Amino acid sequence: MELKEAILKRRSVRKFTDYRVTDGEVRELLDAARWAPSWANTQAWEFVVVRDAAMIRDIAATYTENNPATKCTLAASVVIVACARTGVSGSMKGAKETAFSEWFMFDLGLAVQNLCLRAHDLGLGTVIVGSMDHDACARLLDLPGGVVAVAAIPLGKPAVPDKAGPPRKALEEIARTERFGGSPLP
Repeated sequence: MELKEAILKRRSVRKFTDYRVTDGEVRELLDAARWAPSWANTQAWEFVVVRDAAMIRDIAATYTENNPATKCTLAASVVIVACARTGVSGSMKGAKETAFSEWFMFDLGLAVQNLCLRAHDLGLGTVIVGSMDHDACARLLDLPGGVVAVAAIPLGKPAVPDKAGPPRKALEEIARTERFGGSPLP
């Protein structure tokens, strides 16, 4: 699959078949994630792979009420919880280098995008679930201090065929030249 095709066709999937995602496939996804760029190559991401059905139910219970991803999480054979070490990304030798204290979110986002694109490439579906009680999820996973649970990613084979994604804004609406009020791209 060409990269552009993966970018254009990857969608959030909330219905899975009963296919059991293999350990080899999970390794492929995590390998793709670890190659993402990060602040000063800090690689502040951590991933917890959950296969135990009871633990998956407990993770889904941390989701906000009526979260549309709850049902697919319960149907997933594996959930990867994307976590991050705080106080590392965006800092140099312990000193804050940017106004954004949660730079790890950017780095983790890059890693998760790699993971999701590789999943799509392998014929798997993903949805990134961030509407949850992050602290409760961290407690379930026994995360140490300084490591936060950011998102859960249920995985599976899509139960429905690919569909077109929602419309996107035109480049002229989101990109300017020289400064914010500048001309749209030529």
